[in-house]
Amino acid sequence: MLQTDETGRPAPAVEVHGLVRRFGAFMAVDGLDLTIPAGTIFGLLGPNGAGKSTTIKMLTTMLPPSAGSARVAGYDVVRQAVEVRRHIGYVPQLLSADGALTGRENLDLFAKLYGIPRAERAARIGDALALMGLGDFADTLASHYSGGMVRRLEIAQSMLHHPAVLFLDEPTVGLDPVARRTVWERLRELRARDGTTILLTTHDMEEAAELCDRVAIMHAGRLVALGTPAELEAEVGAGATLDDVFVHFSGATLDTKEDFVNVRRTRRTAGRLG
Repeated sequence: MLQTDETGRPAPAVEVHGLVRRFGAFMAVDGLDLTIPAGTIFGLLGPNGAGKSTTIKMLTTMLPPSAGSARVAGYDVVRQAVEVRRHIGYVPQLLSADGALTGRENLDLFAKLYGIPRAERAARIGDALALMGLGDFADTLASHYSGGMVRRLEIAQSMLHHPAVLFLDEPTVGLDPVARRTVWERLRELRARDGTTILLTTHDMEEAAELCDRVAIMHAGRLVALGTPAELEAEVGAGATLDDVFVHFSGATLDTKEDFVNVRRTRRTAGRLG
């Protein structure tokens, strides 16, 4: 659950002020300012190396900022890192499901890691499987899942503790169009049911246009555009698409059937590219 502000309303899900991350002389994130309202599906876009994954790592407490501040679910990512981790879910690019376990066993493992009481685990797991459309495959080994099913299992893992904010790094990379749209629908259902704020990175402009309430575009560590997809398209010009917006603001071009083994390979490549 999100903290509330002085008026009793939910605090922003994410508040970032002057956030900086340096790696030696290299400035990966350069003075980022960003506010994401609660209940939003928010897209963080940009070319490889723009600073998206570094930003996600700072917001999820995996990487300390070099300067600036950030609050997630109302908690400071440095001073209250434990509270931040209690209130977020995170689905990385790289494969997090264990192919040697069934879907149910994967979820049971995560339920234990999240400290969910034993008496609540079965109900939480059943609920997550149902929401992600995996109830009929709960006792099938994850190694037999399609790429889309694997991604839905990973989202189910991340939502067991009912996080206020869910971070998704390239949630549909490597998925075919049908599997991709199934993931989109499940994310919309999750937001509608629980009011979960979802922050995702993606190189798929169709995904951003279809799924996101608002998007931000990063380039060379800086925020260069922010708004709804429609607002940014209108800013670029009549008839512009989000592809055009991406190219206009970032100066970059877009690089644009999977099973468990192949999706792992695809995500490893995406992870190396950042």
